Amino acid sequence: MDALGNRLSVVILTFNRRDELRRTLERMSMLPEQPPIIIVDNASTDGTAQMVRADFRQVTLLASPTNVGGAARNLGVQQARTPYVAFCDDDSWWAPGSLTAAADLLDAYPSIAAACARILLGPEAREDPICCMMAASPLPAAGLPGPALLGFVACAAVFRRQAYLDAGGYEQRFFVGGEETLLTLDLVSAGWYLVYAPQLLVHHYPSPQRDRKDRHRIVARNAIWVAWLRLPALTALRETWRMLRYAARHGVLAAAVLGVLRELPWLASTRRVVSPRVHAWYRMLNP
Repeated sequence: MDALGNRLSVVILTFNRRDELRRTLERMSMLPEQPPIIIVDNASTDGTAQMVRADFRQVTLLASPTNVGGAARNLGVQQARTPYVAFCDDDSWWAPGSLTAAADLLDAYPSIAAACARILLGPEAREDPICCMMAASPLPAAGLPGPALLGFVACAAVFRRQAYLDAGGYEQRFFVGGEETLLTLDLVSAGWYLVYAPQLLVHHYPSPQRDRKDRHRIVARNAIWVAWLRLPALTALRETWRMLRYAARHGVLAAAVLGVLRELPWLASTRRVVSPRVHAWYRMLNP
């Protein structure tokens, strides 16, 4: 194991995308850094686990007994034994040299909990439009190596492991769809920074295997949950109204509202409003 392998592990989340995972593992296995790789299989039924065991014996495979969405990444982080953890999904992979650069960045800036890479889409390597948004972040970034963020892309981020664990990782109730927001707010509330680091590159070939309608329902529900878990009441009301209109446009209003209402006791018992500083940052990005 080289110096990077002592500093950084890679956690890859997968669910029923055996062939796409194979492609990602082939690309990751060719990296000159040869980082330790941990696969978290979210109870796939398409032979994913069998493929990994047969063809990629050098990786660590964690098989979750049930599909718990994005929170399955927590299992990978708990398994890792390095101070830094890079994430990708079964349809994304890191470019050569980027993981070493990410570890060097976190070594040099101990106040940074996570760095988000520049994302290149498909075989044409088109820049993901979200990169322009991250690059233009108006948040204060004095002393940081890049724009400060109040969010990140789950399949293209490298984390300081202990900061991730101390913040609780991903909340299992969120499943998949905007689950990064709550973790971000908790990290920044704890005094950490997140930054955009465009010198880090991730290739992303978005999988066509997506239930887009259900995704809209979860995104709306999760955004409303975050609003009432962490934001002051007036901002939470404003965000709720915005997401109800979003849900209505996508034909999932009733389902999204029902999902919110089912967890009202949890929302009430877990609500912890962010500091005025973090709220001001949120309002800068969500006027």
